[in-house]
Amino acid sequence: MGGSCVAERFSHYVRLTAGEAAALAALEEQQRPYRRGAVVLGEGEAPRELFVVRDGWLHSSVVLGNGSRQIMRFHFRGDLIGLPLLAFPDSPETITAVTDVELAPFARERLGALIAGHPRLAALILARTVAEQVSLADRLASIGRTAARARVASLLCEIYRRMRLLGLAKNDAIQLPLTQEDIGDATGLTSVHVNRMMRVLAEAGVIERSGSHVKVLDEARLCAEANLVDRPGIETSWLPAK
Repeated sequence: MGGSCVAERFSHYVRLTAGEAAALAALEEQQRPYRRGAVVLGEGEAPRELFVVRDGWLHSSVVLGNGSRQIMRFHFRGDLIGLPLLAFPDSPETITAVTDVELAPFARERLGALIAGHPRLAALILARTVAEQVSLADRLASIGRTAARARVASLLCEIYRRMRLLGLAKNDAIQLPLTQEDIGDATGLTSVHVNRMMRVLAEAGVIERSGSHVKVLDEARLCAEANLVDRPGIETSWLPAK
């Protein structure tokens, strides 16, 4: 894959200068492939590397006290992963490849240098990280306070909108390489319950399933089913000068 995935993502929010684009591209000078199911970063490990996702899907998860797994976030092209290592010496989560992936590893110190040299990029990284935390909080609130159908609809809506932003929703259809167990671990449901809710949404004419692909037939109804909190895009008016 050519070009900087992070620069492509950040250009959705601001017009990057040549220096900013070059600084982001420098984070992706190396590429490292991982096979589906590989653990990129284990909970409790203390690596010095962070990663840019250049291709593929990953998820972050934690193991709860009862031994069950809770998937917290999904990661796609252009995402920065491993950011908790900026605050903690050990990783508080496990990052696993959902599909075959291509990552660009870089040392924490390189991100520190980027922040020092490009304050607008630093502010944008902060804003995006906060937005991701709010999105996570919305989904966790959904898990705790909504019915199973709304939980599954909420996850599908979130993934669909993110795929569309990346240009990966073709004719309103997205690839969904998640097992029912994955969806269950992200929504707090059993695999059997996930299958039932997916079938209900399909029978209601909200989605259409074909193998590992899901087509959104009625986005408005999907969002209504999800009780979606439709938040605006990232606010950029406060960013420092370039």
